[in-house]
Amino acid sequence: MESSHIADIIEIEQLLARYAVGMTKDDVDAVVAVFTPDGTYSAFGEKYGVDDFPELVAAAPKGVFSVSTPAIGFDGEDSATGEQTLCFVAQTDHSMRIGYYTDTYRRTPDGWRLRTRAMTFLRKSGSRDSGRSHDPRRPVPGQKTAN
Repeated sequence: MESSHIADIIEIEQLLARYAVGMTKDDVDAVVAVFTPDGTYSAFGEKYGVDDFPELVAAAPKGVFSVSTPAIGFDGEDSATGEQTLCFVAQTDHSMRIGYYTDTYRRTPDGWRLRTRAMTFLRKSGSRDSGRSHDPRRPVPGQKTAN
């Protein structure tokens, strides 16, 4: 690890901690704040933009998002990639989902932000996938529903 990136690593780790805490607390504003304005989250066979996050977070099960220290690599001074494992425990029945995120990060005038985050679930069968695209609780990207 280059010592010149130590402060960047700490900042990215704190960014990802804010994501996990925001998801755990059902705080969509905190989740949106860790992404670039053009940031995306990929899972369930879809790619969601930041504008989709309020409905996506509302549809997500509630519980604890427990994440590991990320593995981060730098592509230059203002971009990086990373992977971070996740263990999600549902609040209502304590069922678990496990997997990992694959990320890209970008340095912005406001500090480091997530540019892309993609989820891979680890299944009991031993398979790995990005989720069930047919889940009816998930919103369709780019199509907001009326309140």
